[in-house]
Amino acid sequence: MNRVVFGLKAMFLALVVALTGCATTPEPVKAVYHLNAGIPQATAGLRNINNHLNADPSAKIVVVTHGPGIDFLLDGATLQNGQPFAGIVAGLANKGVEFKVCNNTLVGRKIDPGKVHMQASIVPSGVAELARLQWEERFVYVKP
Repeated sequence: MNRVVFGLKAMFLALVVALTGCATTPEPVKAVYHLNAGIPQATAGLRNINNHLNADPSAKIVVVTHGPGIDFLLDGATLQNGQPFAGIVAGLANKGVEFKVCNNTLVGRKIDPGKVHMQASIVPSGVAELARLQWEERFVYVKP
């Protein structure tokens, strides 16, 4: 009798797990990196993102920029040592990282949108995009 009860409990538990999705693979971590402080912060942030992806290659990462944070995504931008950001950004984009630039910043600073790195998309507001990703899509917030 005990074997029957144990077997029924095991089958019931398996059914609950199957129906509730507990046995499914967990979703990847989703992180939004907030860059708004210029080249030194961008340099640190991109290094953090590389380290993040090395530790968790399945992570979904979005970089949202505004204010001086957009500078590394403009044509000709270089690290403090003179190395172009373009190759680093393209490499991360090839790993699935998305880059978003605030249109309010472009307008306010009178920057031609054509000067934005081709791997980046332009959003109406960087701050609004940060809020949207956290609220609607449940991204965790990272500020390097």
